[in-house]
Amino acid sequence: MTMLPSVTVCGESAPDSLLDLCFKYVVCHLETICSIDPFTKDYKLKEGLALPSEICEKIIQVYQTGGHVIDDRFVNIFQNPHTTRLRRVRLRNSSITDDGLCTLLGHNLLELDLFNCANITEGSLVHINECGESLLSLSLGSGVHLLPSSLFPEDARMQEGDNISGYHRRGYILRTPNLRRLAVRHLYIQGERMYFPLLLRSLTNLTHLDLSSCFDLGDLSYLCELKNLVSLVLFNVQRLQDALESLCKLTKLRHLDISQSSEKYGTFRNENQTLATLVESLPNLTSLDISGTNLAGTGVAEHSPSSKNENDLSMPQTDIPGLSSRVSNPFEFLGLYGTRYEACRRHDIPARMISGNANEEQILIAARAYIDRTDILQQVLNDLYHLFRYETCRNVNIALNIVLEAMDRHVNEKHIQISGSATLFYIVKGKDKYQFGVPVKRVVICTLLNGMNAHRDDDTMMRNGCLTLCQFRIPEDVSVLQLFDYERLVHILLHIVSEMEQEGFVQRIGIYLLNSLACQVDGFQKQLLGDLGAISRMLSLIEDRLMRKVCDDVLEVAWSTMWNVTDETAINCQRFLDGRGMEFFLGCLSTFPDKEELLRNMMGLLGNVAEVQKLRPRLMTSQFVTVFANLLDSCSDGIEVSYNAAGVLSHMASDGPAAWTLSSPKRKDVLRRMVNAIENWDLNTERNINYRSFEPILYLARVYHTPECQHWAVWALANLTKVYPAKYCSLVEAEGGIALLLEIIESDKPYARIKELATFVIAHCQKNRYVG
Repeated sequence: MTMLPSVTVCGESAPDSLLDLCFKYVVCHLETICSIDPFTKDYKLKEGLALPSEICEKIIQVYQTGGHVIDDRFVNIFQNPHTTRLRRVRLRNSSITDDGLCTLLGHNLLELDLFNCANITEGSLVHINECGESLLSLSLGSGVHLLPSSLFPEDARMQEGDNISGYHRRGYILRTPNLRRLAVRHLYIQGERMYFPLLLRSLTNLTHLDLSSCFDLGDLSYLCELKNLVSLVLFNVQRLQDALESLCKLTKLRHLDISQSSEKYGTFRNENQTLATLVESLPNLTSLDISGTNLAGTGVAEHSPSSKNENDLSMPQTDIPGLSSRVSNPFEFLGLYGTRYEACRRHDIPARMISGNANEEQILIAARAYIDRTDILQQVLNDLYHLFRYETCRNVNIALNIVLEAMDRHVNEKHIQISGSATLFYIVKGKDKYQFGVPVKRVVICTLLNGMNAHRDDDTMMRNGCLTLCQFRIPEDVSVLQLFDYERLVHILLHIVSEMEQEGFVQRIGIYLLNSLACQVDGFQKQLLGDLGAISRMLSLIEDRLMRKVCDDVLEVAWSTMWNVTDETAINCQRFLDGRGMEFFLGCLSTFPDKEELLRNMMGLLGNVAEVQKLRPRLMTSQFVTVFANLLDSCSDGIEVSYNAAGVLSHMASDGPAAWTLSSPKRKDVLRRMVNAIENWDLNTERNINYRSFEPILYLARVYHTPECQHWAVWALANLTKVYPAKYCSLVEAEGGIALLLEIIESDKPYARIKELATFVIAHCQKNRYVG
């Protein structure tokens, strides 16, 4: 018998199997197996498809763990039990209704686990009882209202004994005769002593029963009728002192949990004698949980309090007096988390596994044992957090998997998410973080996104999530995400930068992450960032700072983000212009004239806009061109501002004299100033720029009708290949730059300085052995 819940283990570095990749693709693209009903809008399995239970159950599992919420529309995929098959269904944080559950029950389920499914009501009890013959396991967690809150109708409730309820007449509440496992948690029944006896009377085959946090269970004498019961969980059940006599009669029990989360209900009279009597009455116990109680005593060693052994002075001793009878027969598991007088820290404890907070092993055991108990789990996660922050954790992978499991199971529990994400931060920050393989990184990021998405207005959760994400290499590690998760990450970061406290820490780190995300990603992802609103959100931030005349790191990074997002992405450049981007550019230029990094970021962005031929006419105004020409003489940030200004003007001039529609400033004057600026730049200057492609530069190198454009382009190649030969010499060759430079040298149109620079680039590439 498994005493502790199993926890899914992430492989350290093994790649996803092809089957797992297929499942992830299908759940993000349900159209691959489904059509949509034109009237109900429900999903329907495509004609001709039939899926076995292994595939159907895996689809549900992957759909949930990927952050999707299961609803009736999704459940309709399994509407036909002849073409789909389900045997075991576990729904957590689902929005399905009684109708959706009825669809699932039509599969004659063997196991059903419902947790935090708030739309399930007593109406589903009818469906359960109609299809209950096959059910072997039923778990009803918190937030599920399937069972009646009273045996009597609300509008006709009478004193017990004055009337017989319909449930009494038919003799059952649950008609599931073959049920082996039943968990009913957080069911509050008051003043109806016959409720739980009636609930359990017909379930004679039960072997495992969990009544955690249920109220008014009475003296539990009715449990003696469950002759096959081997596991009983009574966590957070009140007034157990009055039920001890009944518990002692359940002699087949192998697992008993009478733990408490509150001291108020964990105090027993004559604690040593009580525990001794209980343990000696249940000889088959291999697992016992007395966490949160006083049953472990004060820790003062004494002879066994049991009358059976009171004359046996030679009996081995233990620091838990009530367990003297088990010294020679230790428990497999003993729960001591939060017991009085810190029982878990004692030396002589007759158990192989102990839940507590005395050391790493006990904390990890406790986390596994209480993975479904949010109030205890939060405390355990805090213990784990302190372990990582102030001490050393040897079992990092086990701890990581436990934290991920806890966060995935309890997405809507804010305090679990906060404690879990704080621990995740120290795990991924640690020295072992680079040992995590791609699958582990993906799971960690997805789990964080689930929690951040569920609590996006909580400052602490968003801070923890962002700080943890910062420990990954962005964007490299994020590239492993499915498109669905990438979009979720972008939405969350955009929410942070636009909705969280202005100029707060979370906003600053959010925009930093968004900017990092925009770096070095492909054109599709850059366009997606724009599609999801990145440009408009950045422009809103800039407008706010301009109105308040505040130049901070948020303003600078907003321009940097747009610089990255517009790189070789014409639609985002257009979005910038359509969103009054040039108005904000001029505003920032006049309001913050001495901010070098701000100016560099703005000019870098305008360089991207100028590369788009159809947008260049919108830059062709006297005001804009005059500003660009004046910036040619700027020494701000080294040569970067001047360099980008020349790049913008080169692209505008590349369209030919006819496209220069301005009478002032004159085209020839601007080009003359541009050449003077280029010749003043130092060819050895280190750059604050990153090129993934030389296509825009090589385009200008082909503009023979305006040699000044070629001058800027060839100088750029000469500088980059000289200062960064390992990175850029190969790029020149790969994109056909050598052949183009040879053409320039042989042509009589470019002037001498251009040919000199072209010769220099070719020679430098040959020197670095990139040309044969």
